[in-house]
Amino acid sequence: MNINDSKNILVYVEQREGKIQNVSFELISKAKELANKSKQDVIAFIPGCNLNDNHAKECRQYGATKVFICNDELLKNYATETYAKVTADFVKKIKPESMLFGATTIGRDLAPRISARLHTGLTADCTSLDICEETGNLLMTRPAFGGNILATIICPDFRPQMTTVRPGVMVKHCYLEEISDLNTEYIESNLSTDDLNIEILEIVKEKSVKKNITEANILVSGGRGLGKKENLEILDTLAEKLGGMVSGSRAIVDAGWLEQRYQVGQTGQTVRPEVYFACGISGAIQHLAGMEESELIIAINKNPTAPIFDVADLGLVGDVNQIIPYLIEELGNI
Repeated sequence: MNINDSKNILVYVEQREGKIQNVSFELISKAKELANKSKQDVIAFIPGCNLNDNHAKECRQYGATKVFICNDELLKNYATETYAKVTADFVKKIKPESMLFGATTIGRDLAPRISARLHTGLTADCTSLDICEETGNLLMTRPAFGGNILATIICPDFRPQMTTVRPGVMVKHCYLEEISDLNTEYIESNLSTDDLNIEILEIVKEKSVKKNITEANILVSGGRGLGKKENLEILDTLAEKLGGMVSGSRAIVDAGWLEQRYQVGQTGQTVRPEVYFACGISGAIQHLAGMEESELIIAINKNPTAPIFDVADLGLVGDVNQIIPYLIEELGNI
């Protein structure tokens, strides 16, 4: 795609059963920040079925300048081929300078298909985005070499500049409370049954009794310093008293103490709770990448030089298995 013909920032808005995913609002807000810096507009694109002006209103509130909606019965359920065709055709039509996807299961499947069709690059799982005012290049930063360094990647020769960003990395910000002009356009999909290369026979949903850790206001997170799996019980007790959830580092997930969906860090979830307890977690860069934006970080570790204390707002040096029970006891007296 010709660089000189490209302008504006496009956000692929992911919806599931008509509900827009939070990561899309996060990306729209970030795109608005970048667009203000580079004097561009933010375009939101929502493919699906039975989408309406309410979906457009939500996108506009978080910073979208204009919203394009593509409704089609063939887009009712996500399928790689149909969504890739519709999205790629739309991108070729509006020629954006940059395009943002959420690094969800859908985004990670769809984004590389689009980049291949457009003959451009894709930087996956970014933790930071910025724009170079001199060149207009999107500065896409992501962990590299196992998370030991942060690499900033640019795509100077091809457009659009494409990236995926994990949920929870960017902060969503409501720019507009009242919207008089939705600035919405409904477009045709131009799909036919010939575009379907699979048939969805059944959708099986996993039932979860607990909410996602990305939605928790308080997280009590455990690491290798707990010593053994049984010591997770004190974290459960503390989380229950505080109305929070238990999470953990990769070390205890790999050891089988916790399910992977409760893992915080580069290869787990990115979280931004109001309070984050790091219990027996040393603070490797891979873990910090997933929680360092928490409002209040309380670290408990017997190693006074542990890297976790560099990002903690409050640090307690000592054995987590002795400090947590004392904290639980004190909470019981309140």
